[in-house]
Amino acid sequence: MKIVKAALVVVTLSFFGAILATGARAQSTNHSKRTAVTFSQSVEIPGQILPAGTYTIELLGDQLGDRHIVRISNADQTTVIATVLAIPNWRERPTGKTVMTFSERAGDAPDALKAWFYPGDNFGQEFVYPKHRALELAVAEKEPVPALTTDTVPVEEAELTTTPIVAETPEQQEVPVATVIQVTPPAAAAPVAAAPVAAAPVAAAPVVVAENNELPKTASLLPLVTLLGVMMIGSAFVLKRIAR
Repeated sequence: MKIVKAALVVVTLSFFGAILATGARAQSTNHSKRTAVTFSQSVEIPGQILPAGTYTIELLGDQLGDRHIVRISNADQTTVIATVLAIPNWRERPTGKTVMTFSERAGDAPDALKAWFYPGDNFGQEFVYPKHRALELAVAEKEPVPALTTDTVPVEEAELTTTPIVAETPEQQEVPVATVIQVTPPAAAAPVAAAPVAAAPVAAAPVVVAENNELPKTASLLPLVTLLGVMMIGSAFVLKRIAR
């Protein structure tokens, strides 16, 4: 019985270990952030218009530093529809679902895909449009839009990694796209307790030593003269007696 119980424990632990390992592998291999998205109407992406339907979107450029390459495929991933360049876009509060943001267009024109946020991520991917199209979107949206410096959309990853990026502004000016860093809300400054003001030390009163080279004055000389007179009278009296 003991052997059977031990065997059951080993099998059970092995079973749970396999489940945990499988989950860990699945989580670790999702670096591409592959996501299936469904558009109910036509959507503009850099370089073309996507008809309504389901698509697979994934990130390819983790190894390319600040430059992220996004691949858009059909639903079953058998056909690559577009390979586009993106830059990081920050949001303060992540959500538990995929979020796609758009630049709205007037009339019947399809909305332009602006950014894609993977569930739980603060950073998303903001799409970079060709120069002329980015300028049109910037004027319509009244905000800067990332743009390629040329009107041709590169399709090779090597070209995407070397293509300069600027931002088109509503004032039809190009500004460099700075390296994007993570921005966090500034921490509230902790109140600093006022340092106690120490009382100034009271200096000891200086001891003044007065220099005086004169000897102290004595009393009157009259008693001394009197004493000498008495001594002289006494001496004369003694000498007189001796002389007799």
